[in-house]
Amino acid sequence: MQQLDKGSHALAEWTPEDAGFWEGTGKQVANRNLLVSVPALTLAFIVWQMWSVAAVQLNSIGFSFTQGQLFTLAALPGLVGATLRFFYTFANSIFGGRNWTIFSTSVLLLPLLGIAYAVQNVNTPYWIFMILAALCGLGGGNFSSSNANIGAFYPKAKKGTALGINGGIGNLGVSLVQLITPLVITTSIFGFIGGNALVTETGQQIWLQNAALLWVVPTIVLALCAYWFMDNLPTARQSLRDQASVFKEKHFWIQTLLYTAAFGSFIGYAAAFPMILKLKFPESDLMALAFLGAFLGASSRPFGGWISDKVGAAKVTLVVFGIMALGTISVIMAITNNNLTMFFLSFVVLFIATGLNSGATFAMIPHVFVATKTPAVVGFSAAFAAYGAFFIPKMFGWSLELVGSFNGALFVMLGLYAISIATTIYYYLRSGAEKPIR
Repeated sequence: MQQLDKGSHALAEWTPEDAGFWEGTGKQVANRNLLVSVPALTLAFIVWQMWSVAAVQLNSIGFSFTQGQLFTLAALPGLVGATLRFFYTFANSIFGGRNWTIFSTSVLLLPLLGIAYAVQNVNTPYWIFMILAALCGLGGGNFSSSNANIGAFYPKAKKGTALGINGGIGNLGVSLVQLITPLVITTSIFGFIGGNALVTETGQQIWLQNAALLWVVPTIVLALCAYWFMDNLPTARQSLRDQASVFKEKHFWIQTLLYTAAFGSFIGYAAAFPMILKLKFPESDLMALAFLGAFLGASSRPFGGWISDKVGAAKVTLVVFGIMALGTISVIMAITNNNLTMFFLSFVVLFIATGLNSGATFAMIPHVFVATKTPAVVGFSAAFAAYGAFFIPKMFGWSLELVGSFNGALFVMLGLYAISIATTIYYYLRSGAEKPIR
């Protein structure tokens, strides 16, 4: 194998379906790229979902935003990130996976430094925060390029596991930012470099800027790691028109529906849950555990891909959508009865199920599409699904304003899961299905 052009880190050939090539050199190269891709994607999710926890703190330090405005700050990165994913999907084929990872990681410094500066001045106007929230959407775009890139490194039999690891551990960034932010803002960990303390309405000192400053150095380090250790695959250069040809295929839209119901639910719930918990149960001590749902959901994603590779992706998808429907009913009952424990545990079940199904639905794609179309399907379906990070928080906000409860939004989600169950059975599992998946 002519492995690398040392000047460009461009692989001269890549045939992962060749068993001899894979065992001899391919696996080592693929795993090395995965080893860098995973923390880089984790960082991207951290930046993308930073507002899910930072927005909760703004009014306590002197800002006076409405509940709707705070939900918008939590949701806006989802709108921008989802839209960017359409471009990020084919960025690898234009610039190379390594080159794009370097750029897409480095650019995350913009929202990090901007947030650190803006939160220290209570006179910062809301539109500035909207711009910074939109810039956090840059992190949301990375998922499409990262998964499309990593998936191309692995043979078909390994793609489900590889994508599950990359996406699942990457998704841990959501819970990581929700866990670490409440801890790091309580102390001046950066000294005079980090700026002055902000005083809350209860007299407590916090350093909200630390939520962003903490990730500046890791961003620089990971961009350098991508420069040193990642490779560009010898993929054929494809235009947007070439890759967008998947839009003409019915099963692209079916897969997009299923992945949106799975991953869209995960990322939407992750963005909204801290705010929902604080507004529904304001005196709850469980705010410190708000990260737990996203953590368990992200952790379960690799298992969804792994189990699907073993027993069949469509079967796993069907079962887990059933669990998601039951979990949603349980959350509705908990809200109706004001039962905090039932509410929290039911949402934890929902998070775990959405993580499992994110891995399972992705594992179906290589069985439905030929290898040359798989990266585009992965990227574009992930782009549509990411809109869940915008619409689900906004839907909870609208539900609260219109009917005075979060249950309206949950009934919509329950309907989505019912449609997904019927779709999975009809197209992939019933006798005579168009695309039977074992």
